[in-house]
Amino acid sequence: MQKSYGIFLALVLMLGLAGFAAPAAAELKIDVTRGQAKPMPIAIPDFKGTDDELGRKMTQVISANLNRSGLFRTLDQRSFIQDAASAQAGPRFGEWRTINAQALVTGVLSKTPDGKTRVEFRLWDVFAEQQMVGTAYMTTPANWRRIAHIISDAIYKRITGEEGYFDSRLVYIAESGPANAREKRLAIMDQDGENHRFLTDGRTLVLTPRFSPTEQKITYMAYYNNKPRVYVYNIDTGKQELLGDFPGMTFAPRFSPDGRRVIMSLSKNGNSDIYTLDLSSRAVRQLTNDSSINTSPSFAPDGAQVAFESDRGGTQQIYVMSASGGAAKRITFGEGRYANPVWSPRGDLIAFTKMLKGQFYIGVIRPDGSGERLITQAFHVEGPTWSPNGRVLAYFKESPTGARRTGRSAQVYTIDLTGFNEQRVVTPQDGSDPAWSPLNK
Repeated sequence: MQKSYGIFLALVLMLGLAGFAAPAAAELKIDVTRGQAKPMPIAIPDFKGTDDELGRKMTQVISANLNRSGLFRTLDQRSFIQDAASAQAGPRFGEWRTINAQALVTGVLSKTPDGKTRVEFRLWDVFAEQQMVGTAYMTTPANWRRIAHIISDAIYKRITGEEGYFDSRLVYIAESGPANAREKRLAIMDQDGENHRFLTDGRTLVLTPRFSPTEQKITYMAYYNNKPRVYVYNIDTGKQELLGDFPGMTFAPRFSPDGRRVIMSLSKNGNSDIYTLDLSSRAVRQLTNDSSINTSPSFAPDGAQVAFESDRGGTQQIYVMSASGGAAKRITFGEGRYANPVWSPRGDLIAFTKMLKGQFYIGVIRPDGSGERLITQAFHVEGPTWSPNGRVLAYFKESPTGARRTGRSAQVYTIDLTGFNEQRVVTPQDGSDPAWSPLNK
């Protein structure tokens, strides 16, 4: 049995070092609303203390997180004039300005009598010569990687003004085998690809995993005896629960924002409509009643509306309706076909997949249908999912392989909402259909 992620990786203590902070004379900040922000030079010496090797590894994770965001550029430690140990006693700001560092991060590790590790970090504005934030965390040594993600989030938030997304995970479909006999397993990893593990053994085909916003659970579709069923997988216990044995085909299950319902598409008598399932009462409610294909539903973050795809107008397009059903408004009118709508956690945008003239795109559009913008393009790119701060999208790219181009390879990627800074998330096998978790609790 897996230990609870929330308990096993819980912070035992978190305290702000407010006594060391002072308001900066000039605010050090990155404007993340610009099309492409110039990365901020930031210096991160190795954390020192009772375990220098652990401090070095934590520094590497923090640096990698910030670099991958595209908003920061960590400076080469070989350029540092002041050493890490003396910087903890107090930065010599002039020496950091000499190497063009705009921000500086210092950290120290210490052991407590009960065997826990105390990690203290400080973020400095080099030009204003002020501390911007200082926090200490006390936890078990095994939690070091998560603490590094939490520190990364604190730095990101203080400088950008937005919540971070580093202390989060991705669930996805791990794929292997030939194109005509792919093995598809449920897998989970940290957002940077670390702490990877498989959740299912591959004996059943699994598709469309989605995180619960409130619990350590995943809903997904699996084929059991060639019959599609909707399951909920408990990450803490490793147990899976059958939600219902519905007649016909079942597609694209997804949790409601409060985690109390699952919304999905059910196919009956040749029609595909949107339904919700109450997880406590198991009551099923039909939201659409139409002679077309209605599928891929996604709740708005406030739970008031649902976006979905439908061909009721003759082509595959995106519609928005009340979460209680009823009349739907079409919001896509561009060339091509639109699919896989996913509402941003901010509520301001809906991501989608677009198919046009043999090419696939990932794009975003406002819920009222305005501001359509295409972010990335490939031979086959699909399955957008939002980071918990609504700043980054993850998705997968699929490309043909082999001399006859009959094979296939799928990989997971992330990209900034502006369309810059595409990054591959390395996985042990091919990967498709990622779903981003909320921030870990």
